[in-house]
Amino acid sequence: MDGAVAAFLAAALLSGCSLFGGDAPPFPPAAPRAGGAETQSERDHAKLVAAFGGEVQAPTVQRLLADMTTRLVAASERPDEAYRVTILNSPVVNAFALPTGRLYVTRGLLALANDTAEVAAVLSHEIAHVTLRHASLRSELEARSALITKVTQRVLNNPTEAAIVQDRSRFSLASFSRSQELEADQAGVKVLARAGFDPFGAPRFLTALSKSGGSADQNRPTLSDMLSTHPSTDERISRALQAARRASAPGIGESDRVSYLSALDGLPFGDDPSDGLIRSRRFVHGRLGVAFEAPEGMSLENNAEAVLGSSEDGSRRLLFDAAATPSGQSLEDVLRTTWNDTIDAGSLEASTVNGLPVATASSKGKEWWFRLSAIRIGPTTFRLILATRAGTGDVEGMFRRTLATVRQVTPAEARTLTPLRLQVVIAQPGETAEAMADRMAVDRGLERFLLLNGLERGAPLQPGKHYKIVIE
Repeated sequence: MDGAVAAFLAAALLSGCSLFGGDAPPFPPAAPRAGGAETQSERDHAKLVAAFGGEVQAPTVQRLLADMTTRLVAASERPDEAYRVTILNSPVVNAFALPTGRLYVTRGLLALANDTAEVAAVLSHEIAHVTLRHASLRSELEARSALITKVTQRVLNNPTEAAIVQDRSRFSLASFSRSQELEADQAGVKVLARAGFDPFGAPRFLTALSKSGGSADQNRPTLSDMLSTHPSTDERISRALQAARRASAPGIGESDRVSYLSALDGLPFGDDPSDGLIRSRRFVHGRLGVAFEAPEGMSLENNAEAVLGSSEDGSRRLLFDAAATPSGQSLEDVLRTTWNDTIDAGSLEASTVNGLPVATASSKGKEWWFRLSAIRIGPTTFRLILATRAGTGDVEGMFRRTLATVRQVTPAEARTLTPLRLQVVIAQPGETAEAMADRMAVDRGLERFLLLNGLERGAPLQPGKHYKIVIE
């Protein structure tokens, strides 16, 4: 594979959802400082919330989560513990707990769930991590592993043996964490049933998680799988289903879909405007003050590193990102210093697009052709890179048309940007999933509608039943 396309495609792999029960950032609990109005734990909480985009203010959902938590704690092994749930402003599907009793769920997770039992299953799983002291047990094992490695390396003066011990420690920690997840699943299902919720909510949500891309199970375990801190989602679903059958029969226990979906109505969905918004083929970033439109037939994905685009068959790719550049560096030098492969001699060209200074260039490999550009808006330099497989498509025309859409976003326009939202609607007689999907303000509307509502392709809608759609 060409070196340039390898780097280009590597960026495209930086996506995916975390499993609930994911590791929280390492903010250990601490006792209040003498005379201090704020504890270290509270400061750590504030840092964590800021790292996940802030806290979502959704009073109806918050009350529902608080009520669920109260019921679950009363049915747990430690009914004296106090917990508090925070909704994080992140579209990824994740949840975690701190030993202090802080529980966190993302709005992405709330959007994926479909009833009170599914969300209660997530909360019960996280509470189990706390009651089973998983965080402190893992810290103890990590400290012990580090000590053994240090002794082997420094006292015995044997780097080779130290490396072997370190590898063994990594496998031990990964195995320990996987066993913790399975243990929390089992304990969580038991508490879920004791609290009066449908225990089958746990395998239902894990199934939705698997379909959303939260797990990539392999037929054959690899090194990365063995070091994964989570078991395969298929294994978790199977074991959670067994635990649910031991705890209760299907149809017994609360799984209030109507109340849950009613609470979700109006919740923000997808990217936050401060991180850039994708609307079909358009990308707009108000804070950075830039917008562009992708070529027809290309889907966009926004992540922390870049905006990535791809045609359905994968023969055309797009990358749009901000380049860290030294003060005063020319746009031509930006392309030279940030592109790994050879730039075609004589292809560098300076021009303007929509009043913005631009430099363009070409690069050709064995399998891919690239058109590169660097655009400066105020103090920020952006790169727009288009790639096509060699000999396929009109890369030059596609590049010129796309580059012509790059423009500066005014502060007034930025203030008008709003996130997408969930809307709960009632299916009418004869209404189909395809008709619902047509009302969705997102790409792959049918796929998203089925995923959000836990439906299989071809399944009929039930008249009078509530469903989630995404609107502007």
